[in-house]
Amino acid sequence: MNRYIALLIVTTLTWQAQAQMPCAELEQLRLPDVNITEATLVEPATPPAPVTVAHCRVVGSIGGTIGFEVLLPKDWNGRFFMGGGGGYVGQITNSAQPAVDLGYASAGTDTGHQGDGLEADWALNDPVAQLNFGHLAIHRTAEVAKSVILAHYGSDPAYSYFFGCSRGGGQAMMEAQRYPDDFDGIVAGAPAMDWPGFAAEFIQNIQLNYPDPAHLSEPIITKENLALIETSILKACDGLDGVVDGMMENPRACPFDLETVPACEAGRPGPDCMTALQRAAIERVYAPVVSDHGVVHPGQPFGGEGDFDNGWLPWITGVFEPVFASSQERFPSLQFAFGTELFKYFVYGDPDWDYVRYDLNRVPDDTRTVAQMLNSTDPDLSAYKTRGGKLILWHGWSDPALSAYASIDYYKEVEGLDPTLRDYFRLFLMPGVLHCGSGVGPDQVEWYTAIADWVERGIPPQKIVAKKMNAEGDTVMTRPLCPYPQQARYIGNGNTNEASRFECR
Repeated sequence: MNRYIALLIVTTLTWQAQAQMPCAELEQLRLPDVNITEATLVEPATPPAPVTVAHCRVVGSIGGTIGFEVLLPKDWNGRFFMGGGGGYVGQITNSAQPAVDLGYASAGTDTGHQGDGLEADWALNDPVAQLNFGHLAIHRTAEVAKSVILAHYGSDPAYSYFFGCSRGGGQAMMEAQRYPDDFDGIVAGAPAMDWPGFAAEFIQNIQLNYPDPAHLSEPIITKENLALIETSILKACDGLDGVVDGMMENPRACPFDLETVPACEAGRPGPDCMTALQRAAIERVYAPVVSDHGVVHPGQPFGGEGDFDNGWLPWITGVFEPVFASSQERFPSLQFAFGTELFKYFVYGDPDWDYVRYDLNRVPDDTRTVAQMLNSTDPDLSAYKTRGGKLILWHGWSDPALSAYASIDYYKEVEGLDPTLRDYFRLFLMPGVLHCGSGVGPDQVEWYTAIADWVERGIPPQKIVAKKMNAEGDTVMTRPLCPYPQQARYIGNGNTNEASRFECR
């Protein structure tokens, strides 16, 4: 964000108006169907707090159920940057909250219910809660936040932006499709766009990895399997992009065949082999979900298998760790949680729904109504294009939660309707990056700068430099992200950890 900070400082002086309603008085602000319960001036916090500048914090509810928070920095730059949530949300979350330090007003919402983000029992037979979660809460919060901004600063935001990843990425795509007038620029990371689709993929995976719901503590796929697979894949494909660096620029080009991994003798599990059952479970993860209607959802790309912190282990194969909190006995993996909860509480309204015997051929018919409410897969972005909006979609190639193939497929669908989509919509794939970040690849990107440059200065993102930071905060790698379908290729004669040694082709 360095080159953008100077612009923010200048425009802060231009846009900072005399406050029409001081912070404390915002509690008295009357808006239709809105109840403001708190308006507090917060002094600069001590790092690494989410917000380190003086700001006004406004908290309330919309329609009696949608909780929201608006953060209004003392030194406002005239812009609004709203953030999305994750999972099933359930608490006020704002992935764009750090933008407040740069002078942006910001906002977040719990999407209309309380929960831990893993469970969806709040949705049982409650169409209003489902609708708010599906798409309405973000839109209503955006409108309320803009009203609060106008009341406090005496001016509407000059530009409005949205940033979200995972569920927040899906919210971002929903805004571009359903509410194109809400935001001038949108950044969607690893978007949860097709809920029935990826939930079906999750069910397909857990049916083989957890075939007996009475024994969830022993997954079929082991840590040894994961390490063996990752090593085998990298040995076969790491150098295809011109550099051997522990990650692949394009996993789709990898010709690795799981059959090359040795089979365990007599079917006994071992660290250097796979049993027939383990091989079948792993093959299922890479395979698409297919019904009589065709492909329901793509499978998993190669990558992320051996990352035991944020890769396959917590998401796909399962592990009992504190991250699952009080729900750990019920949810041996994150895919288990999100998949079974969606079918139980959104699709069937049956807390006793059995994933083991579910026929995936039924997915397209059984989830038709839910898809209309939750999905943000409409490839028609003409309304957003017409209003002049700009959209950036990014996805980690090694994401174990939401397949990068789904984002690629969506981009191609949009392109099929509008060959000029690069004028307003670009996709960036991040090698070696897991779900919303981490992994061996460079995962730190100045998305605020990229989208603002495009919206306000007319500079489209031709090449974005991503960084990899170590635990001390030092940059240890930079790599260019290229707009799809281009890929970064090493041009030789230099440090392979420097972005300048790569070009987009």
